[in-house]
Amino acid sequence: MSRNFLLPPVVQAPIGGLATVELVATVSNAGGLGCLALSWTDAHTAADVVMAVKARTTAAFAANFVLAFEPRALPAVLEAGVPVITFSWGLPGALLKTVHSFGAAAGIQVGTVEGAKRALDQDCDFVICQGIEAGGHVQSSIPLRELLPGVVAEAKEVPVVAAGGLADRFDVAEVSSLGARAAMLGTRFVASTESYAHESYKRALIAAGSAATVLTGCFDGGWPYALHRVLRNSTLTNWEAAGCPPSGRRPGEGDAIARQRSGAPVLRYDDAPPNADMSGEVMDCCLYAGAGVSKITAVRSAGVLVKELSGR
Repeated sequence: MSRNFLLPPVVQAPIGGLATVELVATVSNAGGLGCLALSWTDAHTAADVVMAVKARTTAAFAANFVLAFEPRALPAVLEAGVPVITFSWGLPGALLKTVHSFGAAAGIQVGTVEGAKRALDQDCDFVICQGIEAGGHVQSSIPLRELLPGVVAEAKEVPVVAAGGLADRFDVAEVSSLGARAAMLGTRFVASTESYAHESYKRALIAAGSAATVLTGCFDGGWPYALHRVLRNSTLTNWEAAGCPPSGRRPGEGDAIARQRSGAPVLRYDDAPPNADMSGEVMDCCLYAGAGVSKITAVRSAGVLVKELSGR
């Protein structure tokens, strides 16, 4: 693998803007792989964020780019010295050679065995196998435990990271027994001390039951046509009760239900989850959560979580 990178057993999913510098550094310092989400960050800011993480850890960490959007900040973060890049929602093509030219390792997220074949053909360093149980935006339509053995078999010696609905050390041990080299968890780290999630959102994750999540296309503002797994809330319930009408005809469409710290409005069907500085009706916003959310019962420090999830 590039730069002799060794994949840690626990990987923090990028979790959008909720992945703070502190969270990423804490995960990596504890022996996991922290991950920044930089798809929507300008190049200058993204490079500064990478340098801020490097100032807090000497361990490896990653930056994720969603290829449904132009990865404009990729050259800047590579120049800043990010050691690992992950790609999702597409195949990187020539971008992979760019990553390797900087000595960084690269992983590609897939949702099918055929997708794994194509990712491996591009000479990636590891594959992220995402199941339909994942929180946030979901590439796959296949349950993780059904998909994972086929991806592992296809990958052969290339490490596979399992993702989708994983929440505790028993989940990590199970996917390891199925051949995964590492487990990626998102919702579990949203409900961590270091995440940027709003406290009301964290409390909702802790209180959620086993049937609390749904895969939907409701919150499409900012990323149309991409299915996502969320907690049920009033926005979703009212939209479904109205017959799931299309964009432009939905209940309360255009309502500014919350505001960012900058004062920018958050509209009812935006794909932005509630962050710590958001005000207003934050629980009517998009509440990403994986299918394993009921196993999360307390907000914990990310460093403690990495050790627990690793069985240490």
